[in-house]
Amino acid sequence: MLFKQFLDDDLGCASYLVGDDHAGLAIVVDPPYHVEPVLAEAERYDVRITGVLETHTHADHVSGHGRLALEHGVPIRVHGAAEAAFPHEPLDDGTEIEVGEVVVGTIHTPGHRPEHCCFAVTDRSRGDEPWLVLTGDSLFVGDAGRPDLAVEAQAGAEGLFHSLRRLVELGDGVEVFPGHVAGSLCGASISSKASTTIGFERRFNPALQGELADFLGAALAPQPPRPPNMERIVELNRGELVGAQPQLERLESLQHEAIVLDVRPTDAFAAGHHPGAVGIPISGSSFATKAAFVLPDRALVLHATDEPEAVRAARALHAVALFDLAGWREGGGSEKLEPVSLDELERLLADDAVELLDVRETDERDEGHIPGSRHLPYRTARAAAEAGLLNGRPVVTICESGPRAAVAASVLQAAGVNARPVLDGGLEDWRARGGELTAFRRCGG
Repeated sequence: MLFKQFLDDDLGCASYLVGDDHAGLAIVVDPPYHVEPVLAEAERYDVRITGVLETHTHADHVSGHGRLALEHGVPIRVHGAAEAAFPHEPLDDGTEIEVGEVVVGTIHTPGHRPEHCCFAVTDRSRGDEPWLVLTGDSLFVGDAGRPDLAVEAQAGAEGLFHSLRRLVELGDGVEVFPGHVAGSLCGASISSKASTTIGFERRFNPALQGELADFLGAALAPQPPRPPNMERIVELNRGELVGAQPQLERLESLQHEAIVLDVRPTDAFAAGHHPGAVGIPISGSSFATKAAFVLPDRALVLHATDEPEAVRAARALHAVALFDLAGWREGGGSEKLEPVSLDELERLLADDAVELLDVRETDERDEGHIPGSRHLPYRTARAAAEAGLLNGRPVVTICESGPRAAVAASVLQAAGVNARPVLDGGLEDWRARGGELTAFRRCGG
């Protein structure tokens, strides 16, 4: 059996190539929009891709099924409850797809979405029992999928509870390969491990412990933010097929109506960038998610160190449906983003000279924040500035270790706010040096 996992480290997404290399056949499960690595692997093993299987309609990234269908004539299969508008062969519970000696069996597992399916993979040259299962957004390593993105949360959670119990019936020895690893917004506690087993998860995963009431209590607790661009991504993934985007071009001059997204490292952006540019380094974590959260719906011009960096950024932006890219230019400029050290921050706070914005998420802030700081998650900075919610004082942004503070400060600066970030450190270092923190605890029932 041929089996290959592809991880998008930026989005925390996983795709799979499954096949029979002796028969020269393979299928792709949950293909990424940037399909080139999958095609290269198929070519390396000299297998022909005969189909695409979608576990569900993805809400956090654009699928590559359109590119495989349009550019390579590959048919697509997805469960009928997806209500897909593109040509497809409907899957149902129990549908089996033969790929040489490999059989991929469909297990309908609603909960995350009504159409969600898992795929149990059997290698008939080894035996008649499944060897592994591709669980999509149902069972993760250490967590389960969120139930609130497609249906009413309680109904989704109840469906997911029963779907997870079906997966346990496959047996403890079956390997589990999920649709997401750490870095995704599709689960609150997903591990960075790329795979697990049914037995390990049955023993250690809280989602597989206890009865329905216990599961509902956890599943209906506060979830991570909903993926940015979610509605647009869902419609793209179940609508007409989406093909490849035009090649990114180098621009000789800047288009006045475009937003400049500077993807160079933060230090380079801080040292000098185009006035009004937003800085999100492609080298940092969750680049595409951050970009989709903070950028307005306008054409983008990428400022990069070089063309490879710009192309890498463009591919990541395409994955979250940011397609309107006018081109790229080399970064640099007259505007600076002056960082604030923790020593300076202490002095500024003592003099009441700045407003401190804690740009982390609510659960992080509740664990401990600097007294007097104001909570403004980085992803809401642009909307807050445009709505006039800031009081006109100089602003300092802070997060756990620096990256989100830098993004928030650049967004605020682009909106005309006098903003500076704590870059080298953050709450992590403030805590380590004994700085005062206030924790917030919600009352229990």
